[in-house]
Amino acid sequence: MATIRILDSDQALAEGLAELGRLDPVMARLVAEGAQPVLRKREPGFHGLAWIIMGQQLSVASADAIWRRLIDRLGPLTPSVIEAATDEALKACGLSAPKIRTLRAIAEAITSGALPLDELGVMPADAAHAALTAVKGIGPWTADIYLMFCLGHSDAFAAGDLALQAAARLAYGMTARPGAPELVALAEQWRPWRAVAAKVLWAHYRIAKGRPGVSESVKPAKASPPKKKAAPKPKLSRQATKRIHAKLK
Repeated sequence: MATIRILDSDQALAEGLAELGRLDPVMARLVAEGAQPVLRKREPGFHGLAWIIMGQQLSVASADAIWRRLIDRLGPLTPSVIEAATDEALKACGLSAPKIRTLRAIAEAITSGALPLDELGVMPADAAHAALTAVKGIGPWTADIYLMFCLGHSDAFAAGDLALQAAARLAYGMTARPGAPELVALAEQWRPWRAVAAKVLWAHYRIAKGRPGVSESVKPAKASPPKKKAAPKPKLSRQATKRIHAKLK
């Protein structure tokens, strides 16, 4: 089994980039063309996982406002704080009912020991992913983003991320955006540095979005097809004309 690395420094990220370049020439080309990822890491543990859950499908400004209300009214978020808070108190901070249920499920799983958050960073990526998604309300994308950005797991990979799929299509000249299964298969060659590969692809996509006609969301307008000329009506021969006239008599 490949050694798991934690991306907790620029040196670790640089090591991953160097290894990726040896594993896949396309990755080496993308980095050379400017797809230089930066190290981004959020607080691990319940705090970081709660932030990801809370911020889903919200703008950054809205997520920040809800988070500030939670901290101001409840204090630092811990499993025990969420378990003790009423639904009304959490809703008053701006949390939706589904997010409240998910946060409560996570808090219960941590308290019971079913979700060993402190051990996920040293587990193989697939096992850590499975442990997270076993909790009701945590989907594959949430699990992978937590592993990548809160724990810095070098081999986590968010195959369901649409931007990653779009970036892979551009980088590898695919005719269509790959789905999660196709992206998982492509990413096998990058182990144990799949998280670094994801960062390279995201950086490549940010560059590509600035080029008209390259981004998934900026497609060149299709030219209207030329109008077809009406086919000329066939002319009847003299013999056919005589036969028709004979029938009409």
